[in-house]
Amino acid sequence: MDPIITLTMNSSVDLHYDVAKMESVKKLRASEPLIFPGGGGINVSRVIKELGSHSIAVFTAGGPTGQFLREMLDKCGLLTRIVIINENTRISATIFETDTGEEYRPTPVGPSLSDGEWQACFDALFEFEASYIVATGSLPVGVPIDFYARVAEKAKSRGTRVILDTSGDALAAALEVGVFLFKPNLLELETFSGRAAETPEEQDALARQFVLDRKAEAVAVSLGADGALLATRDGCLRLSAPQVEVKSAVGAGDSFVAGMTFGLSQGRPIADAFSLGLATGTATVLTAGSELAHRADVERLYQEIVGRPLQLSTAAAA
Repeated sequence: MDPIITLTMNSSVDLHYDVAKMESVKKLRASEPLIFPGGGGINVSRVIKELGSHSIAVFTAGGPTGQFLREMLDKCGLLTRIVIINENTRISATIFETDTGEEYRPTPVGPSLSDGEWQACFDALFEFEASYIVATGSLPVGVPIDFYARVAEKAKSRGTRVILDTSGDALAAALEVGVFLFKPNLLELETFSGRAAETPEEQDALARQFVLDRKAEAVAVSLGADGALLATRDGCLRLSAPQVEVKSAVGAGDSFVAGMTFGLSQGRPIADAFSLGLATGTATVLTAGSELAHRADVERLYQEIVGRPLQLSTAAAA
């Protein structure tokens, strides 16, 4: 089985703090920071490994923070293809207000990439034969807005399916080429479409239009506490989310993508892979900061969603 390739153009070192209450000017007593490797594709690779399979994480790293990120990922045991850049890898933070359960995410723009650096990322993606390329996150400064479109075009010529989780002009350009699947949340879907979708019927129609227009073979929309929606040419499928105590939503979307891609790579029907994606995304909200899904939680939640145990292939469990 060909590997899954994940792409993180704007990686990060993620910090998480708990504070009782956010207040201006005052010094805020915070918990000791939780520190994680971050960035959408890196998160996807971390979850795929937790589920018992492998991917190759292609990502940028620069400066002392980039070196620290590389060291953390070495400890995670991920297979990686690193593109060294001149500017420093960014540091992102999540602040969880324990009194209210609100979450704040100051996120810097990150480094600017030179033409040679983003071209190196593109070339690195295609050093490997892959069944799936998972590209997530915004594009760094200096990267052409049609970068993901270029990825989609070349992937098509190689028979590789692209799963995309981004927004704005970069998404629009890629959808003109066409991808296998893209995964917005509801707000992103509405913003990109320029239309509100308040009822389930409106949401179904909005998601399925992308499929009918041949911009994607499938659209998976995360609906938060309301679950998720899958639109394909055959119609729409909605699943309710298991009721859980939310500790942090950071990485939940990436985990959804990871679970769904993992399921597809096993040869599962897309509806079953979608169920696994919902279970994996839900499992991640049980963990603090940028800690991600635990396999035991994924297995439990999957059974709750579909009513049967999660059976992994021998290759995936190895």
